[in-house]
Amino acid sequence: MSSLYSHLRLTADGRRELLAGLVARSSDTIDGRRPLLVFDLDGTLLDNRPRVVAILHELAQSWRESHPEAAAKVARARDEDIGYGLVDNLMRLGIEVPELHAAGQRFWFERFFIDEYLRHDTALAGAVEFARRCHEAGASIMYLTGRDLPKMAVGTLASLRDLGFPIGVVGTSLVTKPAFDIPDERFKREVARELDRVGPVLAVFDNEPGNCNALLEAHPACVSVLLDTQHAPNPPALHSGVVVIDTFEA
Repeated sequence: MSSLYSHLRLTADGRRELLAGLVARSSDTIDGRRPLLVFDLDGTLLDNRPRVVAILHELAQSWRESHPEAAAKVARARDEDIGYGLVDNLMRLGIEVPELHAAGQRFWFERFFIDEYLRHDTALAGAVEFARRCHEAGASIMYLTGRDLPKMAVGTLASLRDLGFPIGVVGTSLVTKPAFDIPDERFKREVARELDRVGPVLAVFDNEPGNCNALLEAHPACVSVLLDTQHAPNPPALHSGVVVIDTFEA
């Protein structure tokens, strides 16, 4: 996982103090309205590396006859081998042939962004408990994701439910992109302007520095938290007001 921001991460004690403070403030009201906590999903509450591994193992099966050596390498993929970018992952596994990169990219793309494969995602350590404690204390919970409505909403709802996150009950909502091809950061910047309709924004959590910056710019009084897991290459400079953690463990 990314270490670009490791020097900015809160200490374990600092992280515990931050999270406990947000749980405590989840019971506050502002002008009679409950506070809102906004969570991204992939790389923030959820670890999607198992989804990538499942797809790579299927890719290995499809290559068994045509590319047996490559298939054997891909079949050994584990969660800890997975970073950002499918081609980089293949190269990390020892696949260096450009034609196989292209074929693997197509195979992955056809599967990664659909409902069926979301069942492979797992929760980051402590994420379920933290979201539940905030919701039980009285805060509204919004899952604001770059996943799209047509192909991923149903699977996302099922995944959140099955993993134990508060969803489908009063005080929770899932907000997805209406179409796949909308850039994530542009989508979140637009949604950020509407968040006050739900409640005063207490905190936002995202694994992309640009999204953390955008949400903090829209809501300067909120706590903006970067999950230092993995993110897109060449991120913008992180706003000095963004807090960095890599887990929700208490």
